[in-house]
Amino acid sequence: MESTLTHLECGRCGATYEADALWNLCPSCGRPLLARYDLERARRLVRPAMLAGRPATLWRYAEVLPVRDPAHRLTLGEGFTPLLRLERLGARLGLRHLYAKDESLNPTASFKARGLCLAVSRAVELGARALAVPSAGNAGSALAAYAARAGVPAHIVLPRDAPATFRLEMEALGARVTLVDGVITDCARIVQAGAEEGRWFDVSTLKEPYRVEGKKTMGYELAGQLGWRLPDVIVYPTGGGTGLVGMWKAFEELEGLGWIEAGQRPRMVSVQSSGCAPIVRAFERGDEEAEPWPNPATVAAGLRVPSAVGDFLMLRALRESGGTAVAVPDDAILAAMRELGATEGLFVAPEAAATVAALRQLIADDFVQPDEHVVLLLTGSGLKYTHLLEASATP
Repeated sequence: MESTLTHLECGRCGATYEADALWNLCPSCGRPLLARYDLERARRLVRPAMLAGRPATLWRYAEVLPVRDPAHRLTLGEGFTPLLRLERLGARLGLRHLYAKDESLNPTASFKARGLCLAVSRAVELGARALAVPSAGNAGSALAAYAARAGVPAHIVLPRDAPATFRLEMEALGARVTLVDGVITDCARIVQAGAEEGRWFDVSTLKEPYRVEGKKTMGYELAGQLGWRLPDVIVYPTGGGTGLVGMWKAFEELEGLGWIEAGQRPRMVSVQSSGCAPIVRAFERGDEEAEPWPNPATVAAGLRVPSAVGDFLMLRALRESGGTAVAVPDDAILAAMRELGATEGLFVAPEAAATVAALRQLIADDFVQPDEHVVLLLTGSGLKYTHLLEASATP
């Protein structure tokens, strides 16, 4: 299981960089760097039939992941989450092939484990000795867990109004947490300043090349779980957008590996809250980048991202796939949390529930047809958000 990583490439200007050094954003244009692989060599090293005998973690795709030394491949059992058929909810919505990929079964109960597993593994392999991230909750929890696993300090900057559950979890995992009056972009400025002072390495969303590599494994897994075919539509809740960008990257790589047929990629749907929807607004305007969203407010903390450095990559994926972007209100998100629980036994985070609310709108708009195969990405557990349901409970 040997990595075929060759170099890094800027997603905006195309500049290339040596892979075996610590990088944040592209020095030329300040945009995200993406890992590139020798896919012809990877194709010779591994075939789909070989995966079945490998451990049921994301490291089964090691040839197209960036960590070279197996000793640095940290694991807490992340990845290989179930793909569940939603028969009752599908019948209610008039869909015959509705599925959900349940990411709440990852360590620290969210898909953030995938990205931080790769980011921490690679950063430590390349010599980082302290790590930091701005977070709305789940990313900080995942960094704390994997930094503890690696034996390096974790510094997390968190909005003061984030649920106390997250702060307590991070501290229990050994992280140092700083609370800030503001939103995640305010936290990001503190992390960036500390990185510039040399206090830590910044593993913010798409501000280093490897979180996206962890998130792309959702795409590899999904293809394998569907017999190396892809669904017609993927509905994905979008804050920083690493998972959306990562899955689109995975599908490109899978075509290069010859594991899926060319031209069969799904239509990608970005879901945001109507209280913070910069990607939806930019998509509807036909813009290539998203303007910052003023005064962001939503119960879905992971969607309260007023601006994202990877905005152009998200918008590119939506348009290349023939997809779309949808904003849904908070009351619909909370209702969807209850509906998904009552119909399918899945208690999910509000960000995940937003996909159900969006799906109703997609059906009403005829974007999704009854016979199409649709996958919802359920990004996290509802257990850290019980306060939302208590606050919205009917007396």
